[in-house]
Amino acid sequence: MTAATIIGAGVAGLCVARALLDRGADVVLVDRHTDAGPHACSWWAGGMLAPFCEGESAEEPVVRLGCEATDWWEAKTNAVHRCGSLVVSLARDKSDLARFARRTTGFRQVNGLEISNLEPDLGDRFTKGLFFESEAHLAPRLALAQLRASVLADGAAFVQDDADPDEYAQRGLTIDCRGFQAKDKLHDLRGVKGEMLVLSCPDVTLTRPIRLLHPRVPLYLVPRGDGIFMLGATMIEGYAGKHITARALLELLSAAYALNPAFGEAEVVEIGVDSRPAFPDNLPRIRRNGKLIHANGLFRHGFLLAPALARMVVDLIFDNKTPEMMDETAA
Repeated sequence: MTAATIIGAGVAGLCVARALLDRGADVVLVDRHTDAGPHACSWWAGGMLAPFCEGESAEEPVVRLGCEATDWWEAKTNAVHRCGSLVVSLARDKSDLARFARRTTGFRQVNGLEISNLEPDLGDRFTKGLFFESEAHLAPRLALAQLRASVLADGAAFVQDDADPDEYAQRGLTIDCRGFQAKDKLHDLRGVKGEMLVLSCPDVTLTRPIRLLHPRVPLYLVPRGDGIFMLGATMIEGYAGKHITARALLELLSAAYALNPAFGEAEVVEIGVDSRPAFPDNLPRIRRNGKLIHANGLFRHGFLLAPALARMVVDLIFDNKTPEMMDETAA
């Protein structure tokens, strides 16, 4: 039986663990923490399974590989909601909506009446939008908890350890899925700061993620149910502090208010700041050095691309199939 140790129990590590178990492997999962929480980048994810929307700024593989995600997560958890994505803009930003449409596929244009039929609580504030009907979203924290429970129930062992991948690789096959923590081994990995809020606003009901196009920062609002919403997210390059900036807080709250003034009375339940792991082209990488495999660089596409990344890692291990995202220049 193939045996593998996975270091990192975020979305990448858990997806790799699930894929390995599905192929009959013996799996050990190693992480610094005993459970998921705000220490993990995955904890603060929006959870949008929206490959076509991401195509506005992402490379083609993100769209193509991301199309695998919804079926995968639906098969492994019950955290998925297939309600589509809605993209809108204020009247003054209509050129941004036109540009978004030119850069994406998989949508139909909707007018003000159609928008209010899709989301009555948006009222008549928007006259044009784009509806990506095939897209979906999930509850990230529930998905992580269910995936972790399933891999443990199916025989994966868990070890709490601040692990050095090189040391584990001396003992056997090891997959490094530590996200930005792997900067110590992957020197071209960078962190892109993201800032987001969790709001409680029982007076507003939304069914699907809403993207509000903005001249500086496109923002999204994702319903979590029971009047809870995830509002995000900024992208800040280079070194950045561990706390939210005043500008980000103002822009995020202003965007929510533009969607529905009732958000002006919302309670800020949580403020999240994290560093998304990214390579220079914002695409993930799989690198192999003997018994050590690095799987990293999911950037802002963690839940969207982790299933495809896991599939490629497992195909490499079991079938010696060179992954599409293999870094041929790595040692």
